[in-house]
Amino acid sequence: MLFKKNKISKRSLTTTDEELAKLLGIDINGISSNKAREATFYTCLRILSDTVSKLPLKLYKESTNGTDVASKHYLHNKMKLRPNKNMSSSDFWKMIEFQRSYFGHSVVAVHTAPNGKVEGLHPLDMANVEIWVDNNAIIGKDSAIWYVYKQGTREFKFRSEEVLHFKGLTRDGIHGMPIKDYLATVVENLQYSSDYVNKYFKGGLTAKGLLQYTGDIEPEAINRVKARFEKMANGMDNVGKILPVPPGYEFQTINTSMADAQFFEITNLSIRQIASAFGIKQHMINDLSGAKFNNVTQQNEEFYRDTLQSILTMYEQELTYKLLTEKEINEGKFFRFNVDAILRTDLKTRYEAYKIGIEGGFLMPNEARKKEDMVSAEGADQLIVNGTMQPLDKVGMAYEGQGKNAFEGGENIDDEQGNTNTNDAD
Repeated sequence: MLFKKNKISKRSLTTTDEELAKLLGIDINGISSNKAREATFYTCLRILSDTVSKLPLKLYKESTNGTDVASKHYLHNKMKLRPNKNMSSSDFWKMIEFQRSYFGHSVVAVHTAPNGKVEGLHPLDMANVEIWVDNNAIIGKDSAIWYVYKQGTREFKFRSEEVLHFKGLTRDGIHGMPIKDYLATVVENLQYSSDYVNKYFKGGLTAKGLLQYTGDIEPEAINRVKARFEKMANGMDNVGKILPVPPGYEFQTINTSMADAQFFEITNLSIRQIASAFGIKQHMINDLSGAKFNNVTQQNEEFYRDTLQSILTMYEQELTYKLLTEKEINEGKFFRFNVDAILRTDLKTRYEAYKIGIEGGFLMPNEARKKEDMVSAEGADQLIVNGTMQPLDKVGMAYEGQGKNAFEGGENIDDEQGNTNTNDAD
């Protein structure tokens, strides 16, 4: 079985170990084929992974009285704290979201006890996972989707109900599309540009050129002259120094500058293309060219609405359907991420919103205190409202009959001609 206790190998791996590099998808020769090594691509992966990992996942129960946290259910604390013995909830979701973004989908094996309860959730290495669609019922008695996981020389087959399958962009609802394949050309261009800049600085910012000589010269002498000029011109130690040219030689630069090649414009365009593919807003990758102080909060809300909401909904639906029983689902139980951590506004705005809710009579003071992580106050578990407010059918009742009482009281009232009338009969 996949979940039985195995002996742990004590062999240590370093970052130069070829097997570890292969496991991480790193090509140690030249520019890496691993797109995650490009700075912008990696940054977008980190932003999505960190954002999902910091959101608390809770189990709720919906009833006629509203929605409340089902804190007594055994899955509530398991998903909130530790989905398996080796990972905290934060580490678990960080890995899941990274694999979903990088590979296009992520698969988690569900380990259940004989009584049907979930004992642990174990993410599978997506580099070793294959998805088989058994349309002709070759493997089982009925057509099904199988997840084949290879662990060394061993092979494990999971049915669809035995795993959690979290997908990114998909064409058929089963296989996820890796975003790294879509961005392959863009990311490789940025990697080459980074390599170009590194070599440009290592060369002491000195442009390459054409060394001209009038006359015949032996091949060996050409190599000696070339080596001599490169030693005098290249390197950070030679920056700003005068390059002496012997008589008979002429040096002419042939390199195109980064400005002439529109290097920075092309680089910025590629960076924005990568961020746009991930649904990352520009200010989140430190591109503040289109951001202002008063619209960063709005951009955070747009990030949740345009990017994160779809991802979280997919997670919540898969968890609810696969981890809860049919009875529990019918009882109104469901999983949901708490997004207050990313939608939380400044203190003044929050307090003004609480004030409106409390004075409007639909938010109790203790509910507002709970949102600010404050302890409950005595007598604050009730709805309050401004005393001058009345039901619509009673508006104006306090003023009914005042005109009649005024005449019965004997006050003098001037008519339009200035005469004074009283209630006393002549």
